[in-house]
Amino acid sequence: MRLFLLRHGQTHGNVSGQLDTAFPGLGLTDLGQRQAAAAAHALGDEGIGAIAISTLLRTAQTAAPIAADLGLTPVEHDGLREITAGDFEMRGDEDAVLGYLGTIAHWLEGDLERPMPGGETGEHFLSRYDEAIASTCAAGVDSALVVSHGAAIRTWVTHRANGEHAPIHEGLHNTGCITLDGNLDDGWTVANWGREPIGGAWLDDPTAPDPTGDDPAQSSGS
Repeated sequence: MRLFLLRHGQTHGNVSGQLDTAFPGLGLTDLGQRQAAAAAHALGDEGIGAIAISTLLRTAQTAAPIAADLGLTPVEHDGLREITAGDFEMRGDEDAVLGYLGTIAHWLEGDLERPMPGGETGEHFLSRYDEAIASTCAAGVDSALVVSHGAAIRTWVTHRANGEHAPIHEGLHNTGCITLDGNLDDGWTVANWGREPIGGAWLDDPTAPDPTGDDPAQSSGS
């Protein structure tokens, strides 16, 4: 089976540098809408038979163009939402961003019992994401699109996939896409790590702070 793990398009939170993880979350910017349309064009011929999204607004908006093109109805999974920011929610100051990314960096190093301040542990995050991926695989299709979030996708791939790009060593920009091959029984291998927007690097916005698009392993202070 092939999984396309697509990060959502740019949001107003990405532009302002805020840690926006709570329901329903901020919507896409105009650039984010263009990124979503370009992603639909880029993925349209990949034989995608199912689309899974998180419960946050930005993933539904990102999936809408390709779902319309393919005649598919995206299935919501709460487990695909972003890693909960807890006490850092909607903050963009340096202490909050370093606290959030630093906690995730500890998870990447194996300390999965460490909680995000005011939020979930690494164990809880992986469990709920595993359940969502398993449910998506149960659709029985050869290829599925999962529209999710930057920190969530990279953290899950680091712990659950093999390949030269795992563990994580680079970021994932808006509508960047990680492609995995495999299955639930044999595991997953990273076939491609597309850091830039899948519709083309010209759709990137290097001026946006976008804290969840960077490499958390480089922000831990450890």
